[in-house]
Amino acid sequence: MNLIADALAWIFSGDPGAGLAPIPVAFVEHLVYTFLSVLIAGAIAVPAGWAIGHTGRGRDVAVAVSGAARAVPSFGLLLLLVLLLGVLHKPEAAVITFVLLAIPSLLAGAYTGFEAIDRAVVDAGRSMGMTGGQVLRRIEIPLGLPLLIGGVRAATLQVVATVTIAAYANLGGLGQYIITGLNLRRFDMVLGGAILVAVLALVLDALFALGQRFALPHGVRASSTRSAPRARAPRPAAA
Repeated sequence: MNLIADALAWIFSGDPGAGLAPIPVAFVEHLVYTFLSVLIAGAIAVPAGWAIGHTGRGRDVAVAVSGAARAVPSFGLLLLLVLLLGVLHKPEAAVITFVLLAIPSLLAGAYTGFEAIDRAVVDAGRSMGMTGGQVLRRIEIPLGLPLLIGGVRAATLQVVATVTIAAYANLGGLGQYIITGLNLRRFDMVLGGAILVAVLALVLDALFALGQRFALPHGVRASSTRSAPRARAPRPAAA
């Protein structure tokens, strides 16, 4: 309990010490790396996932690529890219590492969102004379959006947790408190940094959970509500 109290006191002290950046600055750095990486990964993975889900081709390749990307250790990849790109390009090496980490979840969320759609709905759209592009825009993307947001949610949480290793390359973020605290044996700083990362992850998870809930089209939500079984009123006992 004393360590927790010391960690909370360190968080609210306003001065992290050891020449480190203030906590608000570290928060901003952490979020910049996270959202920039997820945005770049989304620009790569989401169109590819939509193409796979729309055409039904390439799913096996996507699964293989996603599995291979998940198996690569992030810390080892970061150090390798720093060595390959040079110390002057450490931010680029970190972003590439986080992008590769985020792609599998985004790719899976994009194509599984389309695969989860009832084929009868897609066939109904085609029978009404919709072109492939209209089916994509008006049916598949809106109905597949909740699972896509779920993929963005998973990717964001993975990147938030992994951005802490950027501190090993002196790139800032909330991980700098954990790394520096371990070196200085300042366990209040280590626990405080871990608490900050956990709070940030929980807040982002809650926001994406709300977004996933409201991404479902209103008509589908209303249909699900109407089709839910209603509780029957108890019958009066016979006299």
